[in-house]
Amino acid sequence: MSRLRTPWPRWAAQFGIFASIQFGVLTVLAMLLYAGGNNAEPTRPGYAFFANFFSDLGLTVAYSGRANTFSMILFATALTLAGLGLIIFFVAWPRWIANRLPAQLIAYLGSFFGIGAGLSYIGVAFTPANLLREAHINFVYAAFVSFFLGVLCYLVAILLTPGYRRGYAAVLGVFALLLAGYIWLLFNGPNTNTVQGLTIQVTGQKVIAYASITTLFIVALGANRMIVPATSPPAGEPLASPAD
Repeated sequence: MSRLRTPWPRWAAQFGIFASIQFGVLTVLAMLLYAGGNNAEPTRPGYAFFANFFSDLGLTVAYSGRANTFSMILFATALTLAGLGLIIFFVAWPRWIANRLPAQLIAYLGSFFGIGAGLSYIGVAFTPANLLREAHINFVYAAFVSFFLGVLCYLVAILLTPGYRRGYAAVLGVFALLLAGYIWLLFNGPNTNTVQGLTIQVTGQKVIAYASITTLFIVALGANRMIVPATSPPAGEPLASPAD
């Protein structure tokens, strides 16, 4: 494999890989340190995987009434780094897309939405639901809708780029379907005031959260294995070719 003469796109891909891994690790630690309780059962000890939202980890005071400082710090750190990982990767991602219209325009549009998703993730991290609930919820909505639009754009851009492995388009296609389903659940799903409704909403969030970091990990890992030339190729040629 040729070395990158322009290293920053590969660094961006590697940071995306790191961001996805650290999110999984830090959120698990935050779950272990969570101060207890959920919307349906405030006195329940610890963190219930199918009854507590990810956002519960970011509460300053848990449903149990106890301070949730350590869990909150870990959650905010995990989500902030994940948001930064999305922003940095989406800034670099157009370098792997064909240097021609309409692929490049679609890629830049996708990066616009992807960066918006990353900023929204950071917004979620710094708006604890027990203190700034409305802002927190709005950032959640913005994050998933923006992510969905960004993924759709890159799905099309990859399909328009000769040499970009179609397996990554398949990954984005599956993730887009999951995102569409979760967005529907957010706006039309059952109310969380019932145990059944809470379980459905929490389970949906867990699925899409882990699907998000898995997708980022896969596409960033793929990008890290691809060669990005230091200079643009002739018009009509792809900017990237898969590594052997």
